[in-house]
Amino acid sequence: MKMRYLTVEQIEVTGRRVLVRSDLNVPLDGGAVTDDFRIHAALPTIRTLRAAGARVIVCSHLGRPKGPDPALRMDPVAARLAELGGFDVRKVDDVAGPQAEAAVTAMDEGDVVLLENTRFDPGETSNDPDLADRLARLCDVFVQDAFGSVHRAHASTVGVAQRVTSAAGLLLVRELEAFSRFLDEPERPYVVVLGGAKVSDKLGVIRSLLPRTDAMLIGGGMCFTLLAAEGFAVGESLLEEEMVETVREVLEGPGGDKIQLPTDVVVADRFALDAPHRIVDAGEIPDGGFGVDIGPSTAERFAAVVRGAGTVFWNGPMGVFEWEAFRAGTARIAEAMADSKAFTVVGGGDSVAALRMLGLEGRISHVSTGGGAGLELLEGRALPGVEVLERWADG
Repeated sequence: MKMRYLTVEQIEVTGRRVLVRSDLNVPLDGGAVTDDFRIHAALPTIRTLRAAGARVIVCSHLGRPKGPDPALRMDPVAARLAELGGFDVRKVDDVAGPQAEAAVTAMDEGDVVLLENTRFDPGETSNDPDLADRLARLCDVFVQDAFGSVHRAHASTVGVAQRVTSAAGLLLVRELEAFSRFLDEPERPYVVVLGGAKVSDKLGVIRSLLPRTDAMLIGGGMCFTLLAAEGFAVGESLLEEEMVETVREVLEGPGGDKIQLPTDVVVADRFALDAPHRIVDAGEIPDGGFGVDIGPSTAERFAAVVRGAGTVFWNGPMGVFEWEAFRAGTARIAEAMADSKAFTVVGGGDSVAALRMLGLEGRISHVSTGGGAGLELLEGRALPGVEVLERWADG
């Protein structure tokens, strides 16, 4: 994988206004940050710029608002960023308007300003030239560090980078280097583990990776559409009926024999935390039963494949891991990843959340901040927020 870009260490930032596009899209509950993984990941670039004497302006989206939403203001993120970083963060109440301009004008070297949620501005998702111009006027240099957003051509990921000297931040470089090991010459066996709710979300990556992988292990809600394509009854389990024929073609096509599906599953009487549940063979899910996890035999089989791999990518939990009763399959895969001697990458918010819940994130080669971006990169698709950096690669 050949990508050309400046890095943050290659640009002069002392005394300059540096706009950093971070990924601070973190979960909130009651106005408090409940998982600060992405804030931790954003700190090395911000600290590096502060130490070099830059005036650091940080921007990010939060959630998917269609305009201003009081529940998705960046104030709790600013508070947590300041707490973790050990520096003051001035949060302003607009994206690139008069308050932002005034705050940036008043900055000294090492100061940090956090702009309001970029998606509060209607021009963000359409890459509106006016918003891109206003963001560009706030800075002398742009640093792209939001791997989780580089697959989107938005004003804060692409538009501003078309207008001012731009470089890759430390997090972005680390992410791209990790994923390059899958795209170049991965150590064999190369294993992909996929889970999560919908097979439609991952059909592209399944098709793209099958020719390159040695084994693809599929669990989570998406596995029931594949099981249905093989002729199994799936009860009330999550099923995308419109995808069954397409999935059958994949299973019967070239490389389809590399796909491994559950042979046993955990089935609940209803989709609820306290639902009675039992283990059944994959072909014996009763009418009215809800598949909520891969079964123990499948978990052990999948874990053995992971332990014997040379390279492993995992995206998506094996079941409803948020509920302890249905966490065992996800936990077994996470433990196998942690014990593996392979180069291991975990991407996707739910997979990372499961790792953190289990305290295993420190035993993975690379824990990615970008689920969607990572999948698109593995599919071989261009990432607009990275491509735009190439125009500045020669300084």
